[in-house]
Amino acid sequence: MTPNEKTVATFETRMRQMILRFQELKKENESLHAMISKNEQDIKQLQAQMEQGQNDYNSLKMAKMIEISDGDLDGAKERLSKLIRDVNKCIAILSDEK
Repeated sequence: MTPNEKTVATFETRMRQMILRFQELKKENESLHAMISKNEQDIKQLQAQMEQGQNDYNSLKMAKMIEISDGDLDGAKERLSKLIRDVNKCIAILSDEK
């Protein structure tokens, strides 16, 4: 085999290797693009779920605040009335001691 034939054979071998490597990289690139698309869809879905969860949480928090306000208002009035009666008793006792 002459030096030129060896060079051409080596060149052909390298070209085939480059073509095979290019095809592998092309498949990998397509696979990565598909993965990116799937991940973007997953992110959008998770963001929607997070937003829905946040809305649900805010609604629940508001409902709980309203529930507490209505239920505890009577209890708070009763406790305040009792404290006022206790303070009045203390004032009466202190007034009698003078």
